[in-house]
Amino acid sequence: MTTELPPAWGALYVLCLPTQDAARAAASDLAGRGHRLTAVRSIGELHVHAEPALAGWWQVLSLAVITGYHRAALEPVLRAERIGVAGVARSLGGFAQGGTEGYAATLELAFVREGLAQEAPGAELPVPDPLPVDPPRPAAAPPWPGLDLGEPAAVVGAVVDVAQRMHGDDPEPPGPVAWLLSEKFAVADPYQHTGALLGDLADAVAHQGTCTPDTADTVPFLAELALDDGIPAGSRAILLGDLLRLATGSAAAAVAMADQIAALGGVWREPAAASRTRQAITRVLPRLLATWERQPPALRLALAALAAACDGQEPVPVLGALPAPEGTDRADAVALIQALVANDGVGSALARLAWLPSVVERAASPHAAARLVALAILPEIVMDDIGQAVTGL
Repeated sequence: MTTELPPAWGALYVLCLPTQDAARAAASDLAGRGHRLTAVRSIGELHVHAEPALAGWWQVLSLAVITGYHRAALEPVLRAERIGVAGVARSLGGFAQGGTEGYAATLELAFVREGLAQEAPGAELPVPDPLPVDPPRPAAAPPWPGLDLGEPAAVVGAVVDVAQRMHGDDPEPPGPVAWLLSEKFAVADPYQHTGALLGDLADAVAHQGTCTPDTADTVPFLAELALDDGIPAGSRAILLGDLLRLATGSAAAAVAMADQIAALGGVWREPAAASRTRQAITRVLPRLLATWERQPPALRLALAALAAACDGQEPVPVLGALPAPEGTDRADAVALIQALVANDGVGSALARLAWLPSVVERAASPHAAARLVALAILPEIVMDDIGQAVTGL
Protein backbone atom coordinates (compact mmCIF):
# COMPACT_ATOMS: atom_id res chain seq x y z
CA MET A 1 0.00 0.00 0.00
CA THR A 2 1.43 3.37 -1.07
CA THR A 3 1.04 6.28 1.32
CA GLU A 4 0.15 9.49 -0.49
CA LEU A 5 2.45 12.37 0.38
CA PRO A 6 0.83 15.59 1.62
CA PRO A 7 0.86 18.63 -0.68
CA ALA A 8 4.00 20.76 -0.57
CA TRP A 9 3.93 23.41 2.13
CA GLY A 10 5.08 26.99 1.67
CA ALA A 11 6.18 29.85 3.90
CA LEU A 12 6.27 33.42 2.63
CA TYR A 13 8.51 35.91 4.44
CA VAL A 14 8.50 39.71 4.30
CA LEU A 15 11.63 41.69 5.20
CA CYS A 16 12.23 45.44 5.36
CA LEU A 17 15.74 46.76 4.62
CA PRO A 18 17.12 50.30 4.69
CA THR A 19 18.76 50.29 1.22
CA GLN A 20 18.46 48.55 -2.11
CA ASP A 21 21.89 47.00 -1.65
CA ALA A 22 20.89 45.59 1.73
CA ALA A 23 17.67 44.23 0.25
CA ARG A 24 19.53 42.52 -2.59
CA ALA A 25 22.02 41.06 -0.11
CA ALA A 26 19.13 39.70 1.96
CA ALA A 27 17.52 38.18 -1.13
CA SER A 28 20.81 36.51 -2.01
CA ASP A 29 21.15 35.12 1.52
CA LEU A 30 17.61 33.73 1.43
CA ALA A 31 18.22 32.12 -1.95
CA GLY A 32 21.29 30.51 -0.41
CA ARG A 33 19.06 29.09 2.33
CA GLY A 34 17.05 27.25 -0.34
CA HIS A 35 14.18 29.68 -0.90
CA ARG A 36 12.46 29.22 -4.24
CA LEU A 37 11.42 32.79 -5.08
CA THR A 38 12.71 36.17 -3.91
CA ALA A 39 11.68 39.65 -5.01
CA VAL A 40 13.11 43.06 -4.13
CA ARG A 41 11.19 46.31 -4.46
CA SER A 42 10.88 49.71 -2.86
CA ILE A 43 8.24 50.01 -0.17
CA GLY A 44 5.09 51.47 -1.69
CA GLU A 45 3.37 54.73 -0.89
CA LEU A 46 0.44 53.11 0.93
CA HIS A 47 2.84 51.26 3.23
CA VAL A 48 4.82 54.44 3.85
CA HIS A 49 1.62 56.36 4.56
CA ALA A 50 0.85 53.85 7.32
CA GLU A 51 4.47 53.79 8.54
CA PRO A 52 6.20 57.05 7.54
CA ALA A 53 9.51 55.93 9.07
CA LEU A 54 9.86 53.43 6.20
CA ALA A 55 10.11 56.09 3.52
CA GLY A 56 13.03 55.16 1.26
CA TRP A 57 13.21 51.60 2.59
CA TRP A 58 13.10 48.41 0.52
CA GLN A 59 11.11 45.22 0.87
CA VAL A 60 12.08 41.60 0.22
CA LEU A 61 9.50 38.89 -0.33
CA SER A 62 10.75 35.32 -0.23
CA LEU A 63 9.03 31.95 -0.60
CA ALA A 64 10.39 28.74 0.90
CA VAL A 65 8.89 25.34 0.06
CA ILE A 66 9.00 21.99 1.84
CA THR A 67 7.62 18.76 0.41
CA GLY A 68 6.89 15.36 1.88
CA TYR A 69 5.71 16.29 5.37
CA HIS A 70 2.51 17.22 7.14
CA ARG A 71 2.45 20.75 8.53
CA ALA A 72 2.18 19.60 12.15
CA ALA A 73 5.54 17.85 11.90
CA LEU A 74 7.26 20.91 10.46
CA GLU A 75 6.81 23.43 13.29
CA PRO A 76 10.39 23.11 14.69
CA VAL A 77 11.80 23.50 11.16
CA LEU A 78 9.62 26.49 10.30
CA ARG A 79 10.29 28.13 13.66
CA ALA A 80 14.02 27.80 13.08
CA GLU A 81 13.58 29.31 9.61
CA ARG A 82 11.57 32.26 11.00
CA ILE A 83 14.36 32.89 13.49
CA GLY A 84 16.98 32.53 10.74
CA VAL A 85 15.19 34.89 8.35
CA ALA A 86 14.82 37.48 11.10
CA GLY A 87 18.54 37.14 11.73
CA VAL A 88 19.30 37.78 8.05
CA ALA A 89 17.26 40.99 8.13
CA ARG A 90 18.77 42.08 11.44
CA SER A 91 22.34 41.53 10.21
CA LEU A 92 21.70 43.95 7.32
CA GLY A 93 20.12 46.68 9.41
CA GLY A 94 16.52 45.68 8.80
CA PHE A 95 13.80 43.54 10.28
CA ALA A 96 11.39 40.76 9.37
CA GLN A 97 7.80 41.96 9.10
CA GLY A 98 5.70 38.84 9.28
CA GLY A 99 4.58 36.58 6.47
CA THR A 100 2.17 33.76 5.87
CA GLU A 101 1.98 30.02 5.33
CA GLY A 102 -0.12 27.79 3.13
CA TYR A 103 -0.04 25.27 0.34
CA ALA A 104 3.03 25.96 -1.74
CA ALA A 105 1.18 25.81 -5.06
CA THR A 106 -1.20 28.54 -3.93
CA LEU A 107 1.53 30.80 -2.55
CA GLU A 108 3.70 30.33 -5.63
CA LEU A 109 0.82 31.18 -7.94
CA ALA A 110 0.00 34.31 -5.93
CA PHE A 111 3.63 35.45 -5.56
CA VAL A 112 3.96 38.93 -7.08
CA ARG A 113 7.00 38.78 -9.33
CA GLU A 114 7.58 42.51 -9.56
CA GLY A 115 11.25 43.05 -8.77
CA LEU A 116 11.98 39.31 -9.05
CA ALA A 117 15.53 38.76 -7.85
CA GLN A 118 15.79 35.01 -8.28
CA GLU A 119 13.61 32.05 -9.21
CA ALA A 120 14.80 28.50 -8.62
CA PRO A 121 12.10 26.11 -9.85
CA GLY A 122 11.89 23.07 -7.62
CA ALA A 123 14.13 24.55 -4.90
CA GLU A 124 13.25 23.32 -1.43
CA LEU A 125 14.20 24.36 2.07
CA PRO A 126 16.66 21.77 3.40
CA VAL A 127 15.04 19.64 6.08
CA PRO A 128 17.12 17.62 8.56
CA ASP A 129 16.63 13.86 8.63
CA PRO A 130 15.25 12.91 11.05
CA LEU A 131 13.03 15.92 11.56
CA PRO A 132 13.87 17.91 14.69
CA VAL A 133 11.33 17.81 17.48
CA ASP A 134 10.61 20.22 20.29
CA PRO A 135 12.31 19.54 23.63
CA PRO A 136 10.19 17.46 26.00
CA ARG A 137 8.19 19.34 28.60
CA PRO A 138 9.16 18.80 32.22
CA ALA A 139 7.01 16.50 34.27
CA ALA A 140 3.48 17.74 34.86
CA ALA A 141 2.72 19.25 38.25
CA PRO A 142 -0.08 17.81 40.38
CA PRO A 143 -3.43 18.69 38.81
CA TRP A 144 -5.38 21.57 40.27
CA PRO A 145 -8.78 20.85 41.80
CA GLY A 146 -11.43 21.26 39.14
CA LEU A 147 -12.67 24.77 38.37
CA ASP A 148 -16.21 24.93 37.01
CA LEU A 149 -17.19 27.74 34.64
CA GLY A 150 -20.79 27.57 35.81
CA GLU A 151 -24.07 27.42 33.91
CA PRO A 152 -24.41 30.15 31.26
CA ALA A 153 -27.68 31.62 32.53
CA ALA A 154 -26.40 31.86 36.10
CA VAL A 155 -23.11 33.47 35.08
CA VAL A 156 -24.87 35.93 32.76
CA GLY A 157 -27.17 36.88 35.64
CA ALA A 158 -24.25 37.37 38.03
CA VAL A 159 -22.29 39.45 35.52
CA VAL A 160 -25.27 41.69 34.78
CA ASP A 161 -25.94 42.06 38.52
CA VAL A 162 -22.40 43.35 39.04
CA ALA A 163 -22.75 45.70 36.07
CA GLN A 164 -26.04 47.00 37.48
CA ARG A 165 -24.58 47.43 40.96
CA MET A 166 -21.53 49.35 39.74
CA HIS A 167 -22.94 51.31 36.81
CA GLY A 168 -26.73 51.08 36.87
CA ASP A 169 -27.07 54.79 37.64
CA ASP A 170 -24.18 55.85 35.43
CA PRO A 171 -25.45 57.83 32.41
CA GLU A 172 -22.31 56.91 30.43
CA PRO A 173 -20.87 53.60 31.62
CA PRO A 174 -17.82 52.12 29.87
CA GLY A 175 -18.72 50.62 26.51
CA PRO A 176 -18.51 46.93 27.52
CA VAL A 177 -20.68 47.58 30.60
CA ALA A 178 -23.17 49.57 28.54
CA TRP A 179 -23.44 46.55 26.24
CA LEU A 180 -24.24 44.26 29.18
CA LEU A 181 -26.90 46.67 30.45
CA SER A 182 -28.45 47.28 27.03
CA GLU A 183 -31.84 46.07 25.89
CA LYS A 184 -30.10 44.44 22.92
CA PHE A 185 -28.12 42.22 25.29
CA ALA A 186 -31.20 41.48 27.40
CA VAL A 187 -33.24 40.20 24.44
CA ALA A 188 -30.40 38.44 22.62
CA ASP A 189 -30.41 34.67 22.21
CA PRO A 190 -29.25 33.06 25.47
CA TYR A 191 -25.69 31.82 25.64
CA GLN A 192 -25.32 28.06 25.32
CA HIS A 193 -21.80 28.04 26.76
CA THR A 194 -20.32 30.21 29.49
CA GLY A 195 -17.02 30.31 27.60
CA ALA A 196 -18.77 32.13 24.74
CA LEU A 197 -19.99 34.84 27.12
CA LEU A 198 -16.52 35.29 28.61
CA GLY A 199 -14.98 35.43 25.15
CA ASP A 200 -17.46 38.09 23.99
CA LEU A 201 -16.81 40.09 27.14
CA ALA A 202 -13.03 39.92 26.66
CA ASP A 203 -13.42 41.07 23.05
CA ALA A 204 -15.70 43.93 24.10
CA VAL A 205 -13.12 45.08 26.65
CA ALA A 206 -10.16 44.88 24.24
CA HIS A 207 -11.05 43.95 20.67
CA GLN A 208 -8.58 41.31 19.49
CA GLY A 209 -6.45 42.17 22.51
CA THR A 210 -6.01 45.86 21.61
CA CYS A 211 -6.80 48.35 24.36
CA THR A 212 -9.27 51.13 23.58
CA PRO A 213 -10.08 54.32 25.51
CA ASP A 214 -12.80 52.34 27.33
CA THR A 215 -10.54 49.48 28.40
CA ALA A 216 -8.97 51.15 31.43
CA ASP A 217 -12.36 52.34 32.65
CA THR A 218 -13.64 48.75 32.47
CA VAL A 219 -10.81 47.29 34.59
CA PRO A 220 -12.56 47.90 37.96
CA PHE A 221 -15.59 46.07 36.62
CA LEU A 222 -13.47 43.07 35.54
CA ALA A 223 -11.79 43.06 38.94
CA GLU A 224 -15.17 43.10 40.67
CA LEU A 225 -16.27 40.11 38.60
CA ALA A 226 -13.07 38.27 39.54
CA LEU A 227 -13.86 38.95 43.22
CA ASP A 228 -17.55 38.08 43.14
CA ASP A 229 -18.30 34.83 44.97
CA GLY A 230 -21.50 34.52 42.95
CA ILE A 231 -19.37 33.75 39.89
CA PRO A 232 -17.89 30.21 39.79
CA ALA A 233 -14.14 29.84 40.22
CA GLY A 234 -13.57 28.68 36.65
CA SER A 235 -15.07 31.87 35.24
CA ARG A 236 -13.15 33.99 37.74
CA ALA A 237 -9.94 32.25 36.62
CA ILE A 238 -10.67 33.23 33.01
CA LEU A 239 -11.33 36.82 34.09
CA LEU A 240 -8.02 36.97 35.95
CA GLY A 241 -6.38 35.65 32.79
CA ASP A 242 -7.98 38.49 30.84
CA LEU A 243 -6.52 41.02 33.28
CA LEU A 244 -3.13 39.31 33.00
CA ARG A 245 -3.16 39.57 29.21
CA LEU A 246 -4.13 43.23 29.40
CA ALA A 247 -1.32 43.89 31.87
CA THR A 248 1.30 42.22 29.64
CA GLY A 249 0.01 43.21 26.21
CA SER A 250 2.42 46.11 25.82
CA ALA A 251 5.38 43.90 26.69
CA ALA A 252 4.31 41.38 24.07
CA ALA A 253 4.01 44.13 21.46
CA ALA A 254 7.42 45.55 22.38
CA VAL A 255 9.03 42.11 21.97
CA ALA A 256 7.32 41.54 18.61
CA MET A 257 8.58 44.92 17.35
CA ALA A 258 12.02 44.84 18.98
CA ASP A 259 13.97 44.42 15.73
CA GLN A 260 11.91 47.05 13.93
CA ILE A 261 12.36 49.60 16.72
CA ALA A 262 16.12 48.96 16.76
CA ALA A 263 16.42 49.18 12.97
CA LEU A 264 14.57 52.49 12.88
CA GLY A 265 16.63 53.89 15.76
CA GLY A 266 13.60 54.47 17.93
CA VAL A 267 12.43 53.53 21.38
CA TRP A 268 9.32 51.66 22.41
CA ARG A 269 6.44 53.98 23.21
CA GLU A 270 3.56 52.29 24.97
CA PRO A 271 0.20 53.34 23.49
CA ALA A 272 -1.72 55.65 25.81
CA ALA A 273 -4.72 53.32 26.11
CA ALA A 274 -2.47 50.39 27.06
CA SER A 275 -0.59 52.48 29.62
CA ARG A 276 -3.83 53.66 31.24
CA THR A 277 -5.08 50.07 31.35
CA ARG A 278 -1.92 48.81 33.03
CA GLN A 279 -2.13 51.59 35.61
CA ALA A 280 -5.79 50.75 36.27
CA ILE A 281 -4.85 47.10 36.89
CA THR A 282 -2.11 48.19 39.30
CA ARG A 283 -4.71 50.19 41.24
CA VAL A 284 -7.11 47.24 41.66
CA LEU A 285 -4.33 44.76 42.45
CA PRO A 286 -4.22 45.30 46.26
CA ARG A 287 -7.90 44.44 46.52
CA LEU A 288 -7.43 41.32 44.43
CA LEU A 289 -4.43 40.14 46.45
CA ALA A 290 -6.33 40.71 49.69
CA THR A 291 -8.51 37.71 48.77
CA TRP A 292 -5.50 35.34 48.49
CA GLU A 293 -6.40 33.13 51.44
CA ARG A 294 -9.91 32.35 50.22
CA GLN A 295 -8.96 31.69 46.60
CA PRO A 296 -8.45 28.19 45.15
CA PRO A 297 -4.76 27.37 44.59
CA ALA A 298 -5.00 27.80 40.81
CA LEU A 299 -6.36 31.32 41.19
CA ARG A 300 -3.53 32.15 43.57
CA LEU A 301 -1.10 31.38 40.76
CA ALA A 302 -3.01 33.77 38.48
CA LEU A 303 -2.97 36.47 41.18
CA ALA A 304 0.78 36.06 41.68
CA ALA A 305 1.35 36.35 37.93
CA LEU A 306 -0.77 39.49 37.84
CA ALA A 307 1.29 40.99 40.65
CA ALA A 308 4.47 40.17 38.71
CA ALA A 309 3.01 41.82 35.62
CA CYS A 310 2.45 44.99 37.65
CA ASP A 311 6.18 45.26 38.34
CA GLY A 312 5.91 43.70 41.77
CA GLN A 313 4.55 46.90 43.27
CA GLU A 314 2.46 44.88 45.71
CA PRO A 315 3.91 42.20 48.03
CA VAL A 316 3.03 38.72 46.82
CA PRO A 317 2.10 36.06 49.39
CA VAL A 318 4.46 33.12 49.69
CA LEU A 319 4.29 30.99 46.54
CA GLY A 320 5.96 28.01 48.16
CA ALA A 321 2.59 26.73 49.34
CA LEU A 322 1.46 26.16 45.76
CA PRO A 323 1.75 22.58 44.47
CA ALA A 324 4.76 23.14 42.21
CA PRO A 325 7.35 20.40 42.86
CA GLU A 326 10.84 21.09 41.53
CA GLY A 327 11.37 19.59 38.09
CA THR A 328 7.80 20.26 36.94
CA ASP A 329 6.51 22.74 34.39
CA ARG A 330 4.69 24.65 37.12
CA ALA A 331 7.90 25.04 39.11
CA ASP A 332 9.43 26.78 36.10
CA ALA A 333 6.43 29.11 35.89
CA VAL A 334 6.64 29.93 39.60
CA ALA A 335 10.39 30.61 39.24
CA LEU A 336 9.65 33.11 36.48
CA ILE A 337 7.01 34.86 38.60
CA GLN A 338 9.40 35.08 41.54
CA ALA A 339 12.17 36.48 39.33
CA LEU A 340 9.83 39.12 37.91
CA VAL A 341 8.59 40.14 41.35
CA ALA A 342 12.15 40.39 42.66
CA ASN A 343 13.39 41.93 39.39
CA ASP A 344 16.37 39.59 39.68
CA GLY A 345 17.37 36.44 37.82
CA VAL A 346 14.86 36.86 35.00
CA GLY A 347 17.33 35.59 32.38
CA SER A 348 18.01 32.43 34.40
CA ALA A 349 14.28 31.87 34.88
CA LEU A 350 13.74 32.21 31.13
CA ALA A 351 16.51 29.69 30.50
CA ARG A 352 14.56 27.15 32.56
CA LEU A 353 11.70 27.60 30.07
CA ALA A 354 13.77 26.72 26.99
CA TRP A 355 11.40 23.76 26.50
CA LEU A 356 8.65 26.24 25.57
CA PRO A 357 8.85 27.10 21.83
CA SER A 358 7.43 30.60 22.25
CA VAL A 359 10.25 31.46 24.67
CA VAL A 360 12.90 30.36 22.18
CA GLU A 361 11.41 32.40 19.34
CA ARG A 362 10.68 35.54 21.35
CA ALA A 363 14.09 35.53 22.99
CA ALA A 364 15.95 35.07 19.69
CA SER A 365 16.34 38.79 19.05
CA PRO A 366 19.17 40.47 20.97
CA HIS A 367 16.96 43.59 21.03
CA ALA A 368 14.23 41.90 23.09
CA ALA A 369 14.90 42.59 26.76
CA ALA A 370 14.65 39.52 28.99
CA ARG A 371 12.08 41.13 31.30
CA LEU A 372 9.81 42.00 28.38
CA VAL A 373 10.10 38.48 26.99
CA ALA A 374 9.22 37.07 30.41
CA LEU A 375 6.14 39.29 30.67
CA ALA A 376 5.11 38.43 27.12
CA ILE A 377 5.04 34.69 27.80
CA LEU A 378 3.58 34.94 31.31
CA PRO A 379 -0.10 34.58 30.31
CA GLU A 380 0.69 31.52 28.21
CA ILE A 381 2.55 29.55 30.85
CA VAL A 382 0.12 30.46 33.63
CA MET A 383 -3.22 30.17 31.83
CA ASP A 384 -2.30 27.00 29.93
CA ASP A 385 -1.70 25.39 33.32
CA ILE A 386 -4.84 26.77 34.96
CA GLY A 387 -6.94 26.09 31.88
CA GLN A 388 -6.42 22.36 32.27
CA ALA A 389 -8.49 22.51 35.46
CA VAL A 390 -11.34 24.56 34.02
CA THR A 391 -14.37 22.45 33.13
CA GLY A 392 -17.16 23.50 30.82
CA LEU A 393 -15.05 25.37 28.24
